[in-house]
Amino acid sequence: MRNRKFMFNGPRVPRHEMKVTTFLANEEMELLDFILKKMDGISRNKAKGLLSHSLVKVDGNVEKQYNFVVKPDMVVEVTKNPRFMPMKNFDRFFAILYEDEYLIVVDKADGVLSMGVGRGSLNMKILLDQYFAYTKQRCTAHVVHRLDTRTSGVMVYAKSVEVQQILVNNWHAHVRDRRYVAVVEGAMESDHGHIESWLRDTPSRKVVSSPFNNGGKWASTDWWLLDSNDDFSLIELHLNTGRKNQIRVHMEVLGHPIVGDYKYGSIEDSLNRLGLHAFRLAFMHPITHEELEFETPFPACFLDLFPKQLI
Repeated sequence: MRNRKFMFNGPRVPRHEMKVTTFLANEEMELLDFILKKMDGISRNKAKGLLSHSLVKVDGNVEKQYNFVVKPDMVVEVTKNPRFMPMKNFDRFFAILYEDEYLIVVDKADGVLSMGVGRGSLNMKILLDQYFAYTKQRCTAHVVHRLDTRTSGVMVYAKSVEVQQILVNNWHAHVRDRRYVAVVEGAMESDHGHIESWLRDTPSRKVVSSPFNNGGKWASTDWWLLDSNDDFSLIELHLNTGRKNQIRVHMEVLGHPIVGDYKYGSIEDSLNRLGLHAFRLAFMHPITHEELEFETPFPACFLDLFPKQLI
């Protein structure tokens, strides 16, 4: 997959073919709640995206405020823009969770690099730049934070260097919550735990951990047990710090390496991927200062290892 050339070849949809759905209000409620109720199955983030992209009209006027109060007999029009419709090929690599003029939030698939490393690599930077060109946007993608290639989940990219720098220089001040789910080897000894240590990168590119200051960076992780059996445990993890390979190293230290993480002690390959997914990210928008929250489902292959479907 890494060397496959990626092309957008989905059909272009003329503006006059955009689908507009009209609803007549029969009760009083906030506009966001109205859209969620009328468009059965739409996610909260996608509903917010429709509003932020001026795709909702109330009585003929564009309305972007989530808390705008819709009253009986008002007409609400929702336009389904082809920009947000699935395009052929690209949805194998990422799904768009949110997009505005300043940034884009995606759910990255495992096996895709966060940014380019050498010619021909399959990476989000190239994929998003092609998506922006396809949708006729005059911008390029700028990485804000990274996920390992074999880790899937929520990522943020800026559409300009200026927005990127605001986020990068104040990342920990902007991020309110950052959570992962992991499948690790063996049954955890308790339902909850905390681990902290000093992490230092080595010339071999492997991060090493020490309970004492080893010249590296202090790292702190909390975890909660969701399910387990004799072979595996499903755990939720909260990062108190965001260090390179932090979760992977800390789970190795605990004696429960992440499934598929051969670099940090795993001997299992039951998932055919790394058993780590960034399922939740909450942060403050760098320009509008709006509180944004994104959460994605746990990968189905994770849950398949356990008899009970918890999520």
